[in-house]
Amino acid sequence: VPLGAWVLREACRQVQEWREKYAGKRDFSVTVNISIRQFQQKELVDVVSRALLASGLPARCLILEITESFMMQDTEATIAKLDLLKDLGVRLAIDDFGTGYSSLSYLQRFPIDILKIDKSFIDKLGQGSEGNAVAKAIIMMGDSLNLKTIAEGIEQPEQIGELKSLGCGAGQGYHFARPLVHDDMEDFLSERA
Repeated sequence: VPLGAWVLREACRQVQEWREKYAGKRDFSVTVNISIRQFQQKELVDVVSRALLASGLPARCLILEITESFMMQDTEATIAKLDLLKDLGVRLAIDDFGTGYSSLSYLQRFPIDILKIDKSFIDKLGQGSEGNAVAKAIIMMGDSLNLKTIAEGIEQPEQIGELKSLGCGAGQGYHFARPLVHDDMEDFLSERA
């Protein structure tokens, strides 16, 4: 839990520093995975609030990622905590969507903004209609609930074409960039500024 709080504070601080350094060039946000232990702590909303306040990062620029398994734990308490996080102005994403307890009933109840389509479905794109079926279903479900869908684990340019044809306009993966250390990220941002 203390390490998770530090990661959150540092991510907010660093991204706000980059937002200021590259101001006017491009607006961007940061996504931080929240572990189940972090999520269960009573002080999570305060920890997030303090990280935003200390860094100056606008709340809309912070996306907190949780997994589907969180939702099946104490449902009412989970909804209440997610509502409090949403009240701060942060965005919420479900990571690895489709691998857990995917259900329309809970998606309608939870204040989620983003569905991240699991890489296992992206890897099957272009392998016949069955390869695209699950990704298409998730994208359509997201659209019907006014949620943004993001494809995870894009490694091949062909996957981008398939995803666009299915209606998914956002993605992440090694095709775009590998994980970068601070100095390499600085170079990446300055090249694209």
